[in-house]
Amino acid sequence: MSQHVARLALTAGEPAGIGPDLLLQLAAHPSGAQRVVIADPDVLEQRARQLGLAVRLARFSPDTPRRPTAAGELLVIPIPVAAPVQAGRLDPVNAGHVLALLETAAAGCIDGVFDAMVTGPVHKGVINQAGHPFTGHTEWLAERAGGVRPVMMLTAGSLRVALATTHLPLRAVADAITQELLTEVITTLDHDLRRDFGIARPRIVVCGLNPHAGEQGVLGHEDDGIIAPALAALRERGLDLRGPLPADTAFTPRELSGADAVLAMYHDQGLPVLKHAGFGLAVNVTLGLPFIRTSVDHGTALDLAGTGRADPGSFLAAERLAGELAALRRPAVSAPAEPAGPAWTGT
Repeated sequence: MSQHVARLALTAGEPAGIGPDLLLQLAAHPSGAQRVVIADPDVLEQRARQLGLAVRLARFSPDTPRRPTAAGELLVIPIPVAAPVQAGRLDPVNAGHVLALLETAAAGCIDGVFDAMVTGPVHKGVINQAGHPFTGHTEWLAERAGGVRPVMMLTAGSLRVALATTHLPLRAVADAITQELLTEVITTLDHDLRRDFGIARPRIVVCGLNPHAGEQGVLGHEDDGIIAPALAALRERGLDLRGPLPADTAFTPRELSGADAVLAMYHDQGLPVLKHAGFGLAVNVTLGLPFIRTSVDHGTALDLAGTGRADPGSFLAAERLAGELAALRRPAVSAPAEPAGPAWTGT
């Protein structure tokens, strides 16, 4: 049985936020995978006392036999904080600890110790305040994986929304949208939907950048001059794409009918819709990495840390999806052949 049990690395994220709370709440739920928590065990024990939770902590080593995690227990790789932690109060001194959690999880995935990593929420502001340039998990993990082009995708039920650009100021988005970028992002999205989600021929709706998808150049040249030619070239390679569509209608039932994913041009074009559809149960997936990474769909919620009111739903969903993706990647699946057949019209 052991070779069929996925081993997942779960990072606690910002220690003053709800990450430790969520890990302790997860422990109440048995898992078909083996949970390995990367955190400071003293912080977990302190937070458990604060929340009135009883959890058994045991130290993990790579030689630990693989078995499903029972309720009430957590295997831990201890990474100590640099300064005492108070729930709800950020301390830049602990920013290095937060990054060390990610380093340990990513290295374990690359080395094959873990089948996937599931990340708790971090606070970008305090990490940067401590002098560590950090725009988000997606970009940080891509750099650690050798500078690959990452694709951020969130899922909520059957709705999947990927992003052409991630954590950019809005004024920088238009300059970032190039045919080269779109070709790389859409190729990765198509490939990973096939490999990791088992979709034989992904049907992808692509949003335009400007209102009304530029309205034939009246509201901007990017849709007709950049996005449309990129999609045309990818259709010639057999990808099943619809767009560019005006973003204000791309998420209507008619356009979503038959779609496997939507590609939005920027963060706040697509994610408000996704989070409206499933906030608290949605999952963030980083595509394009050489390993599986999922995450919660929310932030550190400092005001909820230590109160017992944090909802573990998104963390549970992220863990579940990581296990499912790990199962689909075993054995490894080679890149699919070029698809054939008529293009999807979306109607």
